[in-house]
Amino acid sequence: MKNSSQLPLSEIRRSLKIKWYRSPVELQKLKELSQRSNFKGFLHSIGHLGLWFCTGLLTYLHFLQESWLGFTIALFLHGTVGSFFSAPQHELNHGTVFKTKWLNKMFLVIFSLLGWMNFRVYEMSHTYHHRYTLFLEGDKEEVHPKIPSLNIFYLAQLLTLNITGGEKSTGIIPTFKNHVSLAFNNLDNPYNDWDGALYAEVPEEGKKAVNWARLILVFHLLIIFFSFLNGQPILAVLISGHRFIGNLLYYFVGSPMHCGLRTNVPDFRKCVRNMKLDPISEFLYWKMNWHLNHHMYAAVPFYNLKKLYDVIKDDLSKPKNLLETWIEMREIYSQQKKDSKYEYDTPVPSPIIQKNSRLKISEFEFSIGDLAPKAIS
Repeated sequence: MKNSSQLPLSEIRRSLKIKWYRSPVELQKLKELSQRSNFKGFLHSIGHLGLWFCTGLLTYLHFLQESWLGFTIALFLHGTVGSFFSAPQHELNHGTVFKTKWLNKMFLVIFSLLGWMNFRVYEMSHTYHHRYTLFLEGDKEEVHPKIPSLNIFYLAQLLTLNITGGEKSTGIIPTFKNHVSLAFNNLDNPYNDWDGALYAEVPEEGKKAVNWARLILVFHLLIIFFSFLNGQPILAVLISGHRFIGNLLYYFVGSPMHCGLRTNVPDFRKCVRNMKLDPISEFLYWKMNWHLNHHMYAAVPFYNLKKLYDVIKDDLSKPKNLLETWIEMREIYSQQKKDSKYEYDTPVPSPIIQKNSRLKISEFEFSIGDLAPKAIS
């Protein structure tokens, strides 16, 4: 018998029907929270890009002045800000940031180009991640168990220059290798553990991923070429190299969302975390620390996720801060080293049974925004 993990994804979509539990929200309130705002989208998008530009400019000025301590600090900050570019790519891929669709697409292209990210691959992979969160048959974006590593050599690489990459980090070698592989039409391993399954039945989507990989390579090779041609290689570092510098904060912030939690359970409260963050980290992470809320109601823009939490918090576990979350993850990991099948069963209130079970579920409940390509929507 063929293993379920090897089934064509069209068969997975047809056979794997998960009845997710979602904390009830009054329909009118959900509609209100799902409203998109061009103003809020601009505020955050321009704010993140502006911060990246300012740290880059500060680094450049210190470089010109040969102020090497200031240069080192500014470069680290520049890389830290840039390492979070995957957060806006995630939100813009969902298409929920701006009310005007072309603005979503424009900023998606900008962040993806600057961050060496193939949003074409991501929109395919992430669609399955949302529909089948931590169900191995359908979600190979988050394959467990995850290791919340505190290896000193890995952390030192994340603190400085990320060469080889790893969990929740983008290394120079794997990033360049993945893009070159895709650019030469190799779809067998387009990130994560999909092994070509993403595009086996939808080759037209694969062509889009290939073309985007080529565009990324051309863009950055031109940046590097003209930077050296003009005697300003520092510009190549600031524009094309920033994503590989100072990845430490993103690693600590981005790792906890699913790490150590239950697999194959139809309750987002058991397989996704919320987490409290300081204002700066929350800004850079585009409020995805409210990740459980995002999975429950992905139609809700990131800037309304805290408001959503306030509505449904009595049905959720209390979120921990970053330090408490990492302590929890390390304790789970310690248990998993003794028992490889161990998963943390988050204590949550009993599911709320809605009185009118025949009430038609709204489009806002099932929506994942504009994420899914038409070929698999």
